[in-house]
Amino acid sequence: MNAPWNVSRATEIIAENRGLEGPMLPILHALQDEFGYVPQAALPMIAEALNVSRAEVHGVVSFYHDFRDKPAGRHVLKLCRAEACQSMHGEAMAEKLLRDIGLEWGGTTGDGRLTVEATYCLGLCASAPAAMLDGQPIGRLNQESLLDLARDARHQQEGRR
Repeated sequence: MNAPWNVSRATEIIAENRGLEGPMLPILHALQDEFGYVPQAALPMIAEALNVSRAEVHGVVSFYHDFRDKPAGRHVLKLCRAEACQSMHGEAMAEKLLRDIGLEWGGTTGDGRLTVEATYCLGLCASAPAAMLDGQPIGRLNQESLLDLARDARHQQEGRR
């Protein structure tokens, strides 16, 4: 479970990482590790600490798909949308899953248990189509196994994440 947003802690994280070479990405990753997302309130803090514009910070956050601007669900299912997975019908499988659970890309189920995100290569091309659930890669998916994966994640008890 991630910590709730805290300005003091965010200030500490920024200070701990601002001396690194190319500090913006480490700061963003550290904030997301701490809070589960990069809060909008952190963007001006980062901009001021690094002497860059808020637009530049926003551009970095919005460019990289791994950064979230709101908390994720208890479980995060990342579905690969790269060419190898597309060629093995991964895109159609993903779209069916999203329709079946009533989400759009990046959405979280109403019960807060599952967020489905796109990713653009898991390095499992030989095992396409592939996904990652809570950091664990899973290859050779089919429509049934993908639906089972999402259903199991939504019904798991606390403790996995």
